[in-house]
Amino acid sequence: MLDRRSFVAGIASLIAAPLAAEAQQAIKIGFLLGSSLSSPSVVIEPFKQTLREKGWIEGQNLTLEYRPAEGHYERLPALARELVDLRVDVIVTDGTPPTRAAMNVTKTVSIVMATTGDPVGAGLVSSLARPGGNVTGASFFFPEVQAKRLELLKEAAPGVTQVAVVYNALNPVHEPAVVAIEAAAKQLKVQIQRLAVRASTDFDAVFPVMTKQKMDAVTVLEDPMINLQSLRVIDVALKGRVPAVFGHASLVAAGGFMSYAPSRPDMWRRAALLTDKILRGAKPADLPVEQAEKFELVINLKTARALGLTILPSLLLRADRIIE
Repeated sequence: MLDRRSFVAGIASLIAAPLAAEAQQAIKIGFLLGSSLSSPSVVIEPFKQTLREKGWIEGQNLTLEYRPAEGHYERLPALARELVDLRVDVIVTDGTPPTRAAMNVTKTVSIVMATTGDPVGAGLVSSLARPGGNVTGASFFFPEVQAKRLELLKEAAPGVTQVAVVYNALNPVHEPAVVAIEAAAKQLKVQIQRLAVRASTDFDAVFPVMTKQKMDAVTVLEDPMINLQSLRVIDVALKGRVPAVFGHASLVAAGGFMSYAPSRPDMWRRAALLTDKILRGAKPADLPVEQAEKFELVINLKTARALGLTILPSLLLRADRIIE
């Protein structure tokens, strides 16, 4: 005869069995990256840490798949298709080109932009408040940030009158950004020299312009393909005694002169929080695009001294980090 205790234990085991089976089916997140995992724009650890805090543990209930294009945008559609074929639950992207590639491949898999500039202007979402479709994420106003960066450069080096702008002609958010830089340059009485690139091989033609046409400084727009060439830019700029301004603090630590940009770790954490909401049932269309709130100014004083520049104390006081 089955006693009450045995009956209750049997019922509990029947209930636990499907729950255990469900727990073994890990959520799968795919990363579609325009650059590489080592790129300064790809800050995976804050994303993973935020998910861990929400209960998503890699190797337990979470599987991560990485598909980096290594700066070759033509690879993005095939890499996006691979992630969709793997039946990932969410695709996380690191910029406008990867986001657009993912959108062209799937209208059903949720897409979270970890970092992007002006997603409305680029046609990625309908609006920041109600993105619509299967895309949401974290963003910042890319053109405005680029213009502000030029203003800070002029403040740091008042003698600058000729500035080269390195940008990717294939990145849809770059043209509006260069226009914003040119508008700011008029107010600052600075002449802008456009240096457009479309592939890594184009940099061989860019470097002579930076150093032989008497450019006073160079500002480099963030882009997965350009990011992979940034160390070369720093090397050429230092040898040519040209201040180089970037959108990534890690490049200032590597010898660049200055950076001003939103905090990438903060943006990836925001993307992780949005991903968590989607994994718990929210729809991207209903999740407003997060706007960057934390911006960082980083100055390399060692590089400034090597370039013969003296930074005003008022600017140094506003810097979030100074590299000696």
